[in-house]
Amino acid sequence: MFGSYEWLIGTRHLRSTHRRGFVSFVAVMSVCGLALGVATLIVVLSVMNGFGSVLRGRILDVTADATLMGLQGTTGHWHALERRVLAHRHVEAVAPYIEQQALLTHGDYIAGASVRGVLPKQEARVTALARRLEHGDLGALRAGRYRVILGVDLAEALHVRPGQSVVLIAPEGIATPAGLMPRMRRFRVAGIFDSGMYQYDRELALINLSDAARLFALPPGRVTGLRMRFTDPWRAGPEVRHIAYTLGGAGYYVSDWTDHLVNFFRSIRITKSMMFVMLSMIVAVAAFNIVATLVMIVKEKQADIAILRTLGAAPGNILLVFAIQGLLIGLAGTLLGAGLGIFIAHHLQGLVGLLERVLHTQFLNPKVYYMSELPAQVHALDVLRVCGVAFLLCALATIYPAWRAARSAPAEALRHE
Repeated sequence: MFGSYEWLIGTRHLRSTHRRGFVSFVAVMSVCGLALGVATLIVVLSVMNGFGSVLRGRILDVTADATLMGLQGTTGHWHALERRVLAHRHVEAVAPYIEQQALLTHGDYIAGASVRGVLPKQEARVTALARRLEHGDLGALRAGRYRVILGVDLAEALHVRPGQSVVLIAPEGIATPAGLMPRMRRFRVAGIFDSGMYQYDRELALINLSDAARLFALPPGRVTGLRMRFTDPWRAGPEVRHIAYTLGGAGYYVSDWTDHLVNFFRSIRITKSMMFVMLSMIVAVAAFNIVATLVMIVKEKQADIAILRTLGAAPGNILLVFAIQGLLIGLAGTLLGAGLGIFIAHHLQGLVGLLERVLHTQFLNPKVYYMSELPAQVHALDVLRVCGVAFLLCALATIYPAWRAARSAPAEALRHE
């Protein structure tokens, strides 16, 4: 691709020791600046990827892909409804559930929560919550045993541990001769789960479906709705709407997992695009530092350029010599930045943990950001896109200095030598 002497001269200029190696020092600084820009862009995009992916996974661990609910708050004959839903080819599993708000008390501690009644075996097929249990297992939620599994932050708010008891107070009251009394029942804590998302760990409690029906005084056979898992979670929205239409449509309310944080996922995509554009400006600034480096090299090598011209080198050969220098600087900075960015992204959690311990602070508040750690996932496409943009900017930056070197007049350069 390059002639042997153009390559030899171009690489030798980068190793110049003339003027105490100042030109070589500037070239090294250009490489370092470009590498830092590329690494920063890769790390930021990786964090955005990891944040969205981990958040999506944790949501699907706790919630179903989609839910089908009655418009009046409950639906009856759920066994027959379950068989009809399972007949759809994209549905992998179905689980009935009862869900209402309630108060939980333990001694002097009170906390509001969303109490969800489930069938353990079917719930395990719909969600991956069983993998998030720190203590106990879903099988402990047997009918009539009045057991409850709490989120880790909810258990902390109630100051309760496995084996201790909590009292669940339903919003509906019971009419007695003494007046309206709240409906309540004592449950023993059979387990604690940690989904990694404060929204669920602080607000969700699981009990058996039959126990929930008794607590909330639901008629036999009635549930809040059905929770479903599909072969493709990204198709859950259209699929559950199609199922509701085939079941009669007007009698059901449907939602899918993206409805919970739809604006949040949209903001992640928009932020990632904006970050790419803004941080590309940093890469552009670093890339165009190559212009100053090559101009200095051209200025220093005026006599050498004139000698090459008198020996028969064409302007195109001179242009190629300095283009090689610029491209080598750009390639070195891009590859170094890609390696540094991938390394930091893969070790980001450890680095952040170290900074948090040193500074005695927490960068991510789970009450605000849904998670307490900073995940990162490197996507090959993002790395290729960043490296491609960086190298293209470096190639553009070499055009003017190389063109200026090619236009140097030998007589003018040698006049004062």
